Amino acid sequence: MSGMSDQPARWTEATVYPDMWMDPDDDPRSLEGPAPDGELAVLLDCIKNYRLTLRLKCQGLDAEQLARRSVPPSTMSLLGLVRHLAEVERDWHNWITDGEPLPKLYGPRDADFDGAVAEQAVADAAFADLEREQAALDATLARHSADLGARLGREQIAVRELMVHIVDEYARHCGHADLLRECVDGRVGQ
Repeated sequence: MSGMSDQPARWTEATVYPDMWMDPDDDPRSLEGPAPDGELAVLLDCIKNYRLTLRLKCQGLDAEQLARRSVPPSTMSLLGLVRHLAEVERDWHNWITDGEPLPKLYGPRDADFDGAVAEQAVADAAFADLEREQAALDATLARHSADLGARLGREQIAVRELMVHIVDEYARHCGHADLLRECVDGRVGQ
């Protein structure tokens, strides 16, 4: 592992706004133009953009870079964040369903981070897990999107509250991803 004195040079792909991750014309997130209308559309847009931001922060890295714990003494890595968010997506789905909860994906507390090892198969599985868990939660939420105040599952959480919680969780972890990525290869940008 690199020491703190071995920091990579800072860089960005952006040429229009040097504090951005990429140029607006290349950015797949819908950050330009008017915001969507209505509470549901705004929440869905925020969720989509934060999920995509996490993927963008991981893009172009190999398994070793994804698994690198680049901000000591933190045990976080980009791969650990992907695994953590797959686990959290499953937890959220469990909150709003009435049946038996699905088991943990990776095991006991912190296994999502501890098991984030520098193997391509582990990285590929983590991204597949994240995509699957996001799709499962989205499908369940879509069935209840007509009433954002509806309370669901054993937790009796309102749809709106869960969606705001999703935005909050991804926003925090995208901030972590900014720091982790910069320390891995020097790439910066919002």
